[in-house]
Amino acid sequence: MTLTTQFITMLAMVGMGCVFGAALDTYNRFLKRTERNRLIVFINDILFWIVQGLAIFYILFLANKGELRGYVFLALLCGFAAYQSLFKGIYLRLLEILITMIINFYRFLLKLFHFVIYKPIRALIVAIISLFILLGKGLFSLLKAVLKLVLLILKLIFLPVKWIFLLIWKLLPKHIKKTVDKIYNRMAGIIKQIKNYFLRWISRWNKNKK
Repeated sequence: MTLTTQFITMLAMVGMGCVFGAALDTYNRFLKRTERNRLIVFINDILFWIVQGLAIFYILFLANKGELRGYVFLALLCGFAAYQSLFKGIYLRLLEILITMIINFYRFLLKLFHFVIYKPIRALIVAIISLFILLGKGLFSLLKAVLKLVLLILKLIFLPVKWIFLLIWKLLPKHIKKTVDKIYNRMAGIIKQIKNYFLRWISRWNKNKK
């Protein structure tokens, strides 16, 4: 391994040590260990270390074809220590600013969606429903008025007919009136019997059902 390759490897590992420190702080910031289940924390820790190990080995492979030397671990430790002493405070502040910006942007998008899309669509739907209800009430009122008008016209049409029948009824002989009364009374009696029969049948059916 040439000196240039060793120097590049040292710089790469120092950089990866800094990156590892930043990744560890980012991971702890979002994980919130005290609020998580221990099993979830354990699984996340394993996945985190696997990802970091693969990332470091990939950079090492690019730098020196993956040759592992003692100074590689020393460079990683130096990079991590440099991050802890020089960059940790700055990075954490920048991380909080970035998180706050993302949260504010997300809230802005929610408000934008609420006022630009949700509210207009809801107002449009309410307006359409109100219009249909108004049209339905208007149509019902119109049909009601038309029905009253038709009934009034029918009354006016049949009123002379009623008077004519009453006049004819008065002019009929008494024996015909008596015959008509008998037929009417018989029909009324038959209808009443049928009605009583159905009422008794319905009453029995309800009792059997209970």
